[in-house]
Formats: sequence, structure tokens, C-alpha cells
Amino acid sequence: MITDEKIARINALAQKSRTPEGLTEAEKAEQAVLRREYVDAVKASLQGHLDHTVILGPDGTKRKLGKKE
Repeated sequence: MITDEKIARINALAQKSRTPEGLTEAEKAEQAVLRREYVDAVKASLQGHLDHTVILGPDGTKRKLGKKE
């Protein structure tokens, strides 16, 4: 679960990386971990939405959106 504090930290590190001093190696590692966690949370959220998506056919039938093979 990604929290507001983690998102704020991601944004703070991104902003600091654009400054002339840049990020330390420890901060770069922290940024990579936080970004991976954020991307994983977004993917999980999207998968949850897709799992509950239903296709409505022209004849009124409903079918779940299946995984692409």
C-alpha cells in the first residue's frame, strides 16, 4: 500500500534530483525502492479494476473481461 507520506517522499526526492547537488547514492536507492512500490501499487489497482470489468454484448449478455492469451 502506497501512503501519502511515501508519495510525498517520492516527490521530494524527484525535486531534489533536479537540483545541482543531486541525490546521494542512498537517496537514489531509496527513490528506486519507492518508485517500484508505487508502480506495483498502480498495477495492482488497475488489475483490480480490470478483474471487475464486464463486457455487455449487443444482445444484453454480460461476460467478464478475460485475460489476453
